[in-house]
Amino acid sequence: MNNKEMQTKRVMGDFINASNKLIRENGIANISLRKVSKIAGYNSATMYNYFENLDHLIFFGAMKYLNNYTRSLNNYLKKEECSMDRFLKVWEYFCFYAYSEPQIYNAIFFPNLNNNIGHYMKKYYDFFPEELLSSNTTIRNMLLKDNINDRAMTILSDCVNENYIKCEDAIILNDMTLVIFEGIFKRVLNKNMSYKYAIKNTMLYFKLIIENFLIKDYNFYF
Repeated sequence: MNNKEMQTKRVMGDFINASNKLIRENGIANISLRKVSKIAGYNSATMYNYFENLDHLIFFGAMKYLNNYTRSLNNYLKKEECSMDRFLKVWEYFCFYAYSEPQIYNAIFFPNLNNNIGHYMKKYYDFFPEELLSSNTTIRNMLLKDNINDRAMTILSDCVNENYIKCEDAIILNDMTLVIFEGIFKRVLNKNMSYKYAIKNTMLYFKLIIENFLIKDYNFYF
């Protein structure tokens, strides 16, 4: 990394840490460019040299919270588990985090940005590769996909390879699980459903759908 890249990483890091601090203390709705710049120690115009807009900066600030999920996910999964267990556990664990902090995960996975989220995630991990720590190849690949649909499909593809579902059914099943998640997530985001009830319902609905696609025996762990 040359001097210019080091400076860019340092300044971006200052802004990202400032936005992360404000998210933690005041919530995303209360973030302003003036507040972020003051904490970061730069004038407001400097932010536009490194980020497209405030939403782009908030996305990066929120990504710090995603690290809590990605760092612990690898420990949550067991090497000896079958692909269907891993598929469901990745979703279950994701829901634990997404439903407990819906404003933050909404900023990450449903941002108001010019490009798809994969573009911004790759840029984020280019600057902060130390935060992409998972030793699981499937999980690393999942984190760098362009959108939530492709991320989910990455782990579902292992279920196809292990003959739990047919290849031609994977796209349909993936889309159905996403419809369920997005619908329940919006209810949680709008405070129309509790965190615990949302997780319970999500996993129950996933189970009911998956049962219709299985082509070999599988015992659900929940």
